[in-house]
Amino acid sequence: MTKADIVNEVAKATGMEKIAVQNVVESFMDSVKDSLSKDKNVYLRGFGSFIVKKRAKKTARNISKNTTLVIPEHFIPAFKPAKVFMTKVKNNVKK
Repeated sequence: MTKADIVNEVAKATGMEKIAVQNVVESFMDSVKDSLSKDKNVYLRGFGSFIVKKRAKKTARNISKNTTLVIPEHFIPAFKPAKVFMTKVKNNVKK
């Protein structure tokens, strides 16, 4: 599902215009990105959490050049789904 699909689904479900829904979706995504860039997690009860994870410093190898690299400590955005969300997906996805 793409962002355009989400906009279409929400517009159909709410009766709002697609342009208004698109602005809301864009604003939501901007708010989440701004919060994470300020090291603030976003919690959506029943859906999940957008969190900032810390990756430790590690040593990597470039096999083709036979060299060692040091990857510094860094932070990455991540999503942790809520238990209710995880249960629904587990029970509804066909194997």
